[in-house]
Parts: sequence; structure tokens; C-alpha cells
Amino acid sequence: MHTLVVLGIVGALAQLTAGSLGMGYGVLATSALLAAGMTPALASTSVHLAEIGTSAALGLSHWRLGNVDRRLVLGLGLPGAVGAFVGALGLTALSPAVAKVAMACVLVPLGVLLVVRFAVRPTVARVRTRPLPPTVTGTVGLVGGAVDAVGGGGWGPVATTTLLVSGAATPRVVVGSVDASKLLVTVAASSGFVLALGVHGVPFVVVLVLLSTGGAVAPIAAWLVTRLPHAVLGTAAGGLVALVNLGPLLTLADLRPGSSRWIVVALAAVTAATVAHVAVRVRREGRLTTSAGPLDRGEGSGGPDTVVSEAPARG
Repeated sequence: MHTLVVLGIVGALAQLTAGSLGMGYGVLATSALLAAGMTPALASTSVHLAEIGTSAALGLSHWRLGNVDRRLVLGLGLPGAVGAFVGALGLTALSPAVAKVAMACVLVPLGVLLVVRFAVRPTVARVRTRPLPPTVTGTVGLVGGAVDAVGGGGWGPVATTTLLVSGAATPRVVVGSVDASKLLVTVAASSGFVLALGVHGVPFVVVLVLLSTGGAVAPIAAWLVTRLPHAVLGTAAGGLVALVNLGPLLTLADLRPGSSRWIVVALAAVTAATVAHVAVRVRREGRLTTSAGPLDRGEGSGGPDTVVSEAPARG
């Protein structure tokens, strides 16, 4: 009973993180199940089954609040579903450890780039006036779906980070669209897991706990993203990506016992301080709007493919 309560709390926190930052549910929930003693395949299966319901609730909440670009959802979700299905079928043939290291090598630099982009000039957010080519969104979806199925999480870190860096849309629309498209990815991954492994051994009580707590907080998570300033949202998302994916690289470095933990703690403190600094700077500027406004597309002086959706920094 104690374990179920803890998993319920983890599920709620994971949904709040995913709804407001566009990533984190699969990584956090799968990590908790692995810590409870589940095998990687069984943990990933349980999380994806729960995410069918939580993703539907979160996507609906984002849609009601105007955080969803349907073209982006389909451009990401359909290739993502293919990647997730194939990744689920190949999970037993691939080494999750190797996949996590490869993903970390890509995502840690992207996370750092995201922090730098939003922290250096927090009152500027450049958004493309032209949509990303289908080949780009399709590749992001395909890779993100495969990584998500193999690693038990990764759709948000791959898709959200890449789209924020590319300026595909405002942060709230990126987060909302990635969360909404996750439903297609989750259904495909779950189908692959059931086909390859069956449902024997799946702890449906755990699935139900994750589903109920995640579904309950979905509207709050979707609302939160409309109240976070773009710069704070982008900085926090980048920091989370870098920190979550730093572990495999530190393990690969073969540091002294305990050193990796202190490095992560130190970097987490630096990230928190950076987010706080950006929030204070935004407040002082007083001209940065939150993500609640209709800033999906517009006109500006940022070049043929970008617009400045927020007031430029002073001085």
C-alpha cells in the first residue's frame, strides 16, 4: 500500500512536469517503477498503458486552452507512432543502456543550448512564421517515438527540446502540441508491447494508480503552461532535459563513487538559480507576456522565417 501511495504521488508530479514543460512523465514514472524492482520492459509497458489515459486527458486540457497546433500534432504524432511501435517490438533486442547513452549525447547539449537561448535574452522569443518542413517534424517524431518506447520515456525531451530550439512555435504551443501528440505515440507503443510481451505480469493496479493521479492533475498542468513566461518555461525545460539525461554520461565517465551524485546536485542548484534569475529579470523588465496570449504566428523583424513574439530586452 505504501508503494502505491508513493507511485501515485510520483504520477501526479510527473504529470505536472509533463503538462507544464512538455516532458518528464515517462522518465520520472519509469524511474520510479525501476526503483521498485520492475524490469525495464515491464516498467515501460506499465507506464505506456497508463499514459493512454493521462495523455488523452492532458491533450484535451491543452486543446481547450488553445495550446495545440493540429498540424504540428499530426506531423509529429503519426511518425512518432511508427517509431514507438517499432521501438517497442525491438526493446528486447536492443540494449536500453546503449540507447540512453546515445540519447544523452544528443539531449544534454540541446538542453544546455535551450538554457542559454532563453536565459541570455529572456524577453525575446523568436518564432518561425513558416512551419517546419514535414521531413523535419517527421524525423523528430520518428526518433522521439522510438526513444520513448525503448527508454520508457523520451518523447518530450526529444520533441519539445528540438521544437523549442528551432522556434517552431511559441513555448506554450510546442508543449501543448507535443503533449497532445503523445497519445498517438503511447497507443502505438502500448500495442507493440502487448503484441511482443502480452499482458502477463503487468501490474494493472499500478497502471490504474498512475492513470488516476495523472488524469486528475492534467487540467492544472495544462493551465500552468499558459501562466509561465516564455523565458522561464524555456529555461526550466532546458535545465530539466540536461539534468535528466546527464546520468548516463556520468556513468560512462566512470567517476569515483559518490562523485556523480554531487555533480548532479551542484548542476541542479545552478539550474534552479538560473531559472530564478530569469524569473526575477523578467519581472523587472515588466514587459514580457506569459504564454496565455495568441502568439502562435505573427509578423516581425526577425527575418523571413522568424518573428519576435515578445518585447525585446532593454539596453
